[in-house]
Amino acid sequence: MSSADPRRAAVLGSPVGHSLSPALHRAAYAALGLTGWTYDAIDIGTDGGLLPGLVRGCGREWAGFSVTMPGKPGAAAVADRVSARVRRLTVANTLVQRDGLWFAENTDVDGVAGALTAAGATGIRRALLIGAGGTGLAALLALSELGATDIVVAGRFTTSTSAALNLAWDLGMRASHSGLDPDTIAAVAATVDVALATAPAGALDGLAASLAEVPVLFDAIYHPWPTVLAAAGEPDRITVTGLDMLLHQAFRQVELMTGLGAPTAVMREALLTASGADLPLPI
Repeated sequence: MSSADPRRAAVLGSPVGHSLSPALHRAAYAALGLTGWTYDAIDIGTDGGLLPGLVRGCGREWAGFSVTMPGKPGAAAVADRVSARVRRLTVANTLVQRDGLWFAENTDVDGVAGALTAAGATGIRRALLIGAGGTGLAALLALSELGATDIVVAGRFTTSTSAALNLAWDLGMRASHSGLDPDTIAAVAATVDVALATAPAGALDGLAASLAEVPVLFDAIYHPWPTVLAAAGEPDRITVTGLDMLLHQAFRQVELMTGLGAPTAVMREALLTASGADLPLPI
């Protein structure tokens, strides 16, 4: 198949009109000379119910999908084959068609690991995870792949917190639970290499002072920026954003869908332009 042959890809989610993925993938296709490739945004309904039928009805011209909420559980379920990551997490953010079959991967893990590494956050052994939803679980798996051995989980909800602890134990990590009050978080933060905040915007603002001296902060929010957590940090702290995660997970998605190396610098510039952000976004 030549680079000019029509191939299609899209991001699936709801709402999806605000997605920055089209800017990233279209810039990559242009840089790679894939002139026949297109990338769109498709709404799959507020419950994600349109995803299975849409995926199963796709022809061979479809290379793959990026999947955002609420479609991630459905993406894992509809796939013919899943990666070891997806098997652990039970959610996927990437679907790739290969020989008429669908393969599911979770490149959110690449997003967290790649963003931390590019920012210079190496040698992570002990971490604090605040928020244990889908992004938190992907972050936890990324930490394990980076060599972390100890995790403290401060979740807001019993079910998701239990899921994070169980995943950590399954990965062979030492894991414990922490309360969310500022004094407890401050005590834990003084012992860790990195704190990861994966709760919704504003939910953790009351912990800004408690996390101010942590050496590395991963804050999954990227708009508005800076967050209260980010603004409270010391000037020399390494701070990684949700936009960094989005960029680095897209590198892997492009590679999976096209079979070619991602044009990282081009994609970085496209993301900065589309988002209007003034961030380093190291690659």
